[in-house]
Amino acid sequence: MLPTPHPEVLAEEWLPPVVLGRESEVREIVRRLDPPEPTAPPPWVVGVVGPRGCGSSSVARRAAREVADRVRTARVGPVPRVILLRTARCRGLHGIASALLRTTDEGFDGRGFPAPEILAGFLRRLRRDGRPSVLVLDDVHTGGPDLGPVLRAIGEPDRFLPEGESGLPPLWTIVAGTPECVARAERALGDRWSFGPYVRIEPYEPRLLRTLVVDRAERALGRAAPSELIERTVERAIVEGGGAARAIDLLRRGLLAPPFRTRGPIGRSDLALAIEPRVVQAIEEAAHGSAARLGEVRRSEARLARQQGASPLPPTTLWRRLVRLEQAGYVRREVRPGGEGGTRSILRVIAPVDEWVIARAPPETRRASAAWDAPALAERWASAVGARSSPAPPSSDDEAG
Repeated sequence: MLPTPHPEVLAEEWLPPVVLGRESEVREIVRRLDPPEPTAPPPWVVGVVGPRGCGSSSVARRAAREVADRVRTARVGPVPRVILLRTARCRGLHGIASALLRTTDEGFDGRGFPAPEILAGFLRRLRRDGRPSVLVLDDVHTGGPDLGPVLRAIGEPDRFLPEGESGLPPLWTIVAGTPECVARAERALGDRWSFGPYVRIEPYEPRLLRTLVVDRAERALGRAAPSELIERTVERAIVEGGGAARAIDLLRRGLLAPPFRTRGPIGRSDLALAIEPRVVQAIEEAAHGSAARLGEVRRSEARLARQQGASPLPPTTLWRRLVRLEQAGYVRREVRPGGEGGTRSILRVIAPVDEWVIARAPPETRRASAAWDAPALAERWASAVGARSSPAPPSSDDEAG
């Protein structure tokens, strides 16, 4: 762990002033969106596609800022708004619609409202505010929410507006993700309209990836970065095929992860964190290697505990486990108030789960009342009688009687 005066530049949401090696792609997106007065009729949508770690998220967000800046300098009126939404963090269409409406109404709770009604509320707020907006639907991935209804609503807003009202203030949209997933979102539009051809982004070359890592490390440290850290980070990111996303994750761990505190000789068992294996499994299932709501992790842990015949961890105990993992540099908690059971809080996975050094937490959580079985009874019987000669331990049927 090195003294890092500017750790915010290592955050996933931090946007660099210039996306290194991607300047031409940013210009192409802005050209197609054609702000501040597009010559083509709405909707104005551009797809940005590329493999994970190619920088598509940074390109989409930087292009959105450029569009907003052009609108701001050319117009006299409401300040344009940039709406950034990572779709991978939303649970289905309802989650996307709720997240969109929360950008205009922070206290909105979508429980009990159907998704089309929430989308209608979002579009009506946009019309009422009268502000030009740039919407980025980012991180479109396999198995993620269906974007078709959202895109159809953007293309045909009059269906959601009150009678007698039509049209929206200028709304530009950027859809960023893998090629197959963005294409699937476009196919959901049918023959209504399309937003191809896409702006394609190629994977980072090793030289450019190294330049990116050096730039981010020097911004975080405020000085030249250790060459050993840079080379190790770039080499591992290339081997693991994670591109820029994996490189920044590794750099974050190298600069911010606190050292382990051990007693005596350092060994692997000394470094292992005492965590129930099912907690690790619950995080892996809920986060899919990226991020999950805390409520999803709790539900996964409770389900796995019942399968094992154990009681779920109390919320405070589970929270201490997550704090322990965060101190080791494996996860990062983003505490967001609101929501039943704190379900708006996000747990973000920084290091791959298979790299975690975990030991079974002593003692194990108590067994549930329905978990008594014959092997366990036999083991306890043998322990009680020791080496003394004794009749065979009772069967589970005898015990039950």
